[in-house]
Amino acid sequence: MARDIAKILGANQSRDGYMEGNGYQVTWTFGHLCTLKEPHDYLEKWKAWRLEDLPMIPSSFGVKVMEDQGVQKQFRTITRLVQEAEEVINCGDAGQEGELIQRWVLLKAKCQAPVKRLWISSLTEEAIKEGFDRLKNSEEYNNLYAAGSARAIGDWLLGINATRLFTKKFGRGKATLSVGRVQTPTLAMIVQRQKEIDAFVAQDYWELKTVYRETEFNASIDRLGSEEKAQKGLDYLKNAPFEISSFEQKEGKEGNPRLFDLTSLQVEANKAHSYSADQTLKYVQNLYEKKLVTYPRVDTTYLSEDIYPKVPGILKGMKYYQKLVEPLLQQEIPNLKTVFNNKKVTDHHAIIPTGVVPSGISPQEQHIYDLIARRFIAAFYPVCKVSHTTVLGKVDQIEFKATGKQVLEPGWREVYEQGKASKEEEQVMPEFREGESGPHEPFIHKGTTSPPKPYTEATLLRAMETAGKQVEDEETRELMKDNGIGRPSTRANIIETLFRRKYIEKKRKNIHPTQTGIDLIDTIQNDLLKSAELTGLWEKKLRLIEKGDYEVEVFKKELIYMVSSLCDEVIFNTHRVISIQPEKTQEPEQKKVTTPAELKCPKCSEHLLVKGKKAYGCSNYQQCGFKLPFEILGKMLTDKQVEQLVTKGKTNKIKGFVVPGSEEKKDGKLILNASYNIEFEA
Repeated sequence: MARDIAKILGANQSRDGYMEGNGYQVTWTFGHLCTLKEPHDYLEKWKAWRLEDLPMIPSSFGVKVMEDQGVQKQFRTITRLVQEAEEVINCGDAGQEGELIQRWVLLKAKCQAPVKRLWISSLTEEAIKEGFDRLKNSEEYNNLYAAGSARAIGDWLLGINATRLFTKKFGRGKATLSVGRVQTPTLAMIVQRQKEIDAFVAQDYWELKTVYRETEFNASIDRLGSEEKAQKGLDYLKNAPFEISSFEQKEGKEGNPRLFDLTSLQVEANKAHSYSADQTLKYVQNLYEKKLVTYPRVDTTYLSEDIYPKVPGILKGMKYYQKLVEPLLQQEIPNLKTVFNNKKVTDHHAIIPTGVVPSGISPQEQHIYDLIARRFIAAFYPVCKVSHTTVLGKVDQIEFKATGKQVLEPGWREVYEQGKASKEEEQVMPEFREGESGPHEPFIHKGTTSPPKPYTEATLLRAMETAGKQVEDEETRELMKDNGIGRPSTRANIIETLFRRKYIEKKRKNIHPTQTGIDLIDTIQNDLLKSAELTGLWEKKLRLIEKGDYEVEVFKKELIYMVSSLCDEVIFNTHRVISIQPEKTQEPEQKKVTTPAELKCPKCSEHLLVKGKKAYGCSNYQQCGFKLPFEILGKMLTDKQVEQLVTKGKTNKIKGFVVPGSEEKKDGKLILNASYNIEFEA
């Protein structure tokens, strides 16, 4: 990329670590030159893994240059050039991660020069020239950097503290128990699905069906639980003719498939070619760097409205798809709201071809390019028109139903060489007349219930995108993207990390947890760490930071509070068997207010609260798990405050809380949330 930019700028003289000429010096990073400091960079004692040092929360987070010799040499080159420059142009990848990588480098290089930003969605010569003609001020992307920084700090805080916490508490000196903000809920979804499969007990069922005029009808009754009932139903059906009660044909439309965002491309590539999410990301990144497709790490399926005039030119450049493109170029390209919508596009638009003719690409890259090219062409084809037929009938009192489908005008299906639907998809039915009746051939269909299906990479990516919710509708999925687990650019790496750590494995296309993965999730009792939905809320806050609608410091304080609470909870559990029992000798008999020992546990509502060494807890703690520490954020709770929390779900205002990451004490209330964890509200 640096060579391409240097050529366009006229910086053609090759130097050690940069190109020079025409008043420009073009240098480059490779991967992450800088990273957040490690625990021992803050305090030497944090090098050792000890429970008593947790949580590790630096007063401020620092960045360091990676220790690799090649990285160090290139960083010295960048530093010298930056410090001598009149102006710096940041040409890094136009996304959150690219912004973070370059900002950290400029920060460590102590850049004092004004910084401009090249922001482009394609690496074609035209796009690069256009980008340099309209360079942005670096400050316009401060929120993007803030979100990237908050994400990195969040992953550091939770990943490092939770990994050490669970490894030291439950690892028994064996392998590291790796825990992560996105990794753990993803693994939890896979483990949960496996447990549902393992617990599934197959059951036989029987259904009544009949054939009338070579058309199969299904009885509109519940599945039958025994063969005996089915046989009685069959005997009943044999005694009466079949009568048509309703015949309805409706024309419908199958909307054009949406353009690709990264996740939907990974899903489609997994279905069509069994490529992993990581492989697809690598192939499409290669296509981007070869100027064949636009920026791939995107989460929108729309194009900005200024792309519309460029569409004919892109289509003309797609020489290998000339037969499909010609009908579009013979008329005006439709300006569709399902394709062009500025409100649905932020920094980048959907992945589309650039119009550059592919050459010298691998077969795998060709597969990915073909998916993108056909999806782009299909977006502008006519809709597919179909006919839906619904026929209702009855045999005496039992109602039956049959449905059929026929493609009338293939429309966009022609792009996929699917002008005709498959036999399974299309069922052409004869014309029926309401009130007609005649003989039929009833029969019994015996079936067996099926267990839930294991995740494939395609279905796992969709589950991550929708925070574990099963969502088929594209519009609904679009609305839920803000709450997904991880970002499109990071999901592939998360899945690969789970494979690399041997928490999951692949059998054919199916993903299953290993015993190690199951054991890790069973070990983690904290629901927050395992919850896809709650992790999705963290992602939403990161997006709000990106938009300037949420404070980074608030996000960091929430993370610090969460990590601190998690450490307290797990470390306390070390003593729970001893401390959770009531200690009557320590309970004075003359209490004027209700004591916690006389209160019922708010979580199970069955057992009493008892006093341990560090906390109150449910007397049935092993099963229920509820506990309430004596001290929260530096304040010892009074019996009255405990009573308020347990009976009313919140305390009155309390003075003098010590909130992690804050210099001053704060007043506020404690709230018992829906997960029976304690939250601080200022």
